[in-house]
Amino acid sequence: MTDAVEEWFAAAGPREAELRRVDALVREAAPGLDRELVPAGSGTVLGYGLLPYRPRSAREATRWPLVSLAAQKRHLSLYVCAVVDGAYLPEARAERLGRVSCGRSCVRFTSLDRVDAGELAALVRDAAALTAGGGNAFFAP
Repeated sequence: MTDAVEEWFAAAGPREAELRRVDALVREAAPGLDRELVPAGSGTVLGYGLLPYRPRSAREATRWPLVSLAAQKRHLSLYVCAVVDGAYLPEARAERLGRVSCGRSCVRFTSLDRVDAGELAALVRDAAALTAGGGNAFFAP
């Protein structure tokens, strides 16, 4: 693990242990995804599986993670950028994930204990498999 990633975990203070638990879940569910820190907004997220991505508002493609993890003020956010048949996977599976709040590509929770870890792992695993097979419309040109 790089020193920068270790520093990112340590900078989370009381959320460090939860971030490490979610990191372990993601890495076990999708071991083929590389992990690195990615600038996002005014902060940094821990990204897994960086892929070419071009937002509608951009002229050029950039690289964006398939999965990313962030510590927010009151919760953790796990972003899973997967769109299948026009539906964002996290939003489509929200009811199966436990006591979480979901946006289109974001799963928000205060503790991994509030999440159905098996379902969250399946979400990450399925997103990685769909992306590897070319079935993820989020990263389509």
